[in-house]
Amino acid sequence: MGIIRNILDTDLYKFTTSYAYSKLFPRAYGEFEFVDRSNGNYPEGFDLLLKKELEQMAGLSLTAGEEAFIRKQMPYLPPIYIDFLKGFRFDPSELDIRLEDSKLKVRASGLLYRVTLWETPILATVSELWYRVSGKYPNVEYLEKMAINKAIRMREHEITFSLFGMRRRFSFDVEDRVTELLKQYAGKSLFGTSNVYMAYKHQLNVSGTHPHEWVQFHGSIYGYKMANYMAMENWINVYDGDLGTVLTDTYTTDVFLRNFSKKHAALFTSLRQDSGDPFLFVDKAIKRYEELRVNPKLKYIVFSDSLNVDKAIEIKEYCGDRIGVTFGIGTNLTNDVSTEIKSMNIVMKLFRCKMTAKEPWQECVKLSDVEGKHTGSDREIALVKETLGLL
Repeated sequence: MGIIRNILDTDLYKFTTSYAYSKLFPRAYGEFEFVDRSNGNYPEGFDLLLKKELEQMAGLSLTAGEEAFIRKQMPYLPPIYIDFLKGFRFDPSELDIRLEDSKLKVRASGLLYRVTLWETPILATVSELWYRVSGKYPNVEYLEKMAINKAIRMREHEITFSLFGMRRRFSFDVEDRVTELLKQYAGKSLFGTSNVYMAYKHQLNVSGTHPHEWVQFHGSIYGYKMANYMAMENWINVYDGDLGTVLTDTYTTDVFLRNFSKKHAALFTSLRQDSGDPFLFVDKAIKRYEELRVNPKLKYIVFSDSLNVDKAIEIKEYCGDRIGVTFGIGTNLTNDVSTEIKSMNIVMKLFRCKMTAKEPWQECVKLSDVEGKHTGSDREIALVKETLGLL
């Protein structure tokens, strides 16, 4: 049995973004590339082990019970897309995996509505495989104690949070156990999990937002000045008010807020903060809502940037009753397994896209609110900054 054992073992936003591509851009192509932000070295043969793991995913398919769960818990996905998932099979020929001077190179290329589904399983597989090859094992007593303590503290401080921990988890089994403990000890503070399979298994809410790739795609197709606006418009066109959290930092929060109209402020329930200073973000968000004559007390910020319990408590206290607040906490929960083991800092980002097979490839860029999270070529990043007045 492979590391990824179920087609639902992925984040919610993979399915919702896949459907959005299939509805609006069914002929669009994309290329995702693996990025190790730590620039780590991988042992000889790691690429072959990874290929073997991912090839096993070709045998995954949706079961009748899982289909029923999706229909009930994810009503924003229409029957036509669920029928697609019933017939969907991962195609390993879409992948290019190799080692170059001990650096891991992974590329997934194909129709966007299909190839987007590779992202989170690849990251989870690389992470688990890395620890396995490195001979690292979790301290079960430690990880259970830490998960329970964090759950109790968040419950006591009335921190509403979701588990966003699949992509850089230590392993499937660790995420499974942590999810179980959070459900047991966090009570109503645990809103849900972004991992659809874990939600299915542990009878939790499925929660999530849309990803940077959606805005990156729109930047390449519509131009960087219109990227945030068109990404929001098209999300509304697809989901009609459901899935109302919007990501703010694909081309910096300041640029996003300029594009954030009263219509969007009214229709989207919450803003997601994923990089930069969270306290500065709170002030900027509240100011923008007030400029648009929208009561910020009726809105939420979803914080999801490298969070731990202490930071969540501090942010909640800073927000007070000025604006609603909730949290997506990931690696700190699913990869806190030992005092001696550090989590990986890996991502899989959209680097190129095109509207049809015949069109030339266009670069995709992510700027973020911190330099270290930028992705894309230096040339294209410079072009984006110049276009948006960020130089």
